[in-house]
Amino acid sequence: MFEAIAFYLFSAVTIVMFWITVMSKNALYSMSALAAGMIMISGFFFLLDADFLGVVQIIVYTGAVMALYAFGMMFFDTTREVKENIRAPKLVFLLSGMTALLLVIAFVAPIVSDHIQALYPMAEGVENPQAVGVVLFTKYLVPFEVAAVMLLVAMIAGIILAGKKMDESLTLKIEDEFQEKGAK
Repeated sequence: MFEAIAFYLFSAVTIVMFWITVMSKNALYSMSALAAGMIMISGFFFLLDADFLGVVQIIVYTGAVMALYAFGMMFFDTTREVKENIRAPKLVFLLSGMTALLLVIAFVAPIVSDHIQALYPMAEGVENPQAVGVVLFTKYLVPFEVAAVMLLVAMIAGIILAGKKMDESLTLKIEDEFQEKGAK
């Protein structure tokens, strides 16, 4: 029963976070929601007793989103003031508190409960990271290497794109436009 509730909770929060990622007009809000969505995905791994994959999900993907966040702060004009339009702050506070409480319950319940058992338990004497390593470097070696090459290409492309945009500053460009309008 707990697994079903936690699954639906993680599913709903993940979908909402990725919806915010797609629909938000502010790039920094989108990246924050993307990082939260990646953390929620790690909850699925923890539910499946794949603790190693859950931790890797948090470290690798959320770390990558934070690097994207840093690039976003460099490339977008984040100095503009964002005006929040919260019509019902009490409702926002109540929903935030309820969400935080549900997340705490979802993460603490497996620690407290003794009745949760895995449907497909691991083989005796084999730890989770060892089982992941054996499968990753035998059955999935080629896709693992292809993913590594794709990440390398993406990193080089990001460096090249960042180098091209470093020559002009968006903030200075906007200030020049204001000065030109003021001169007219």
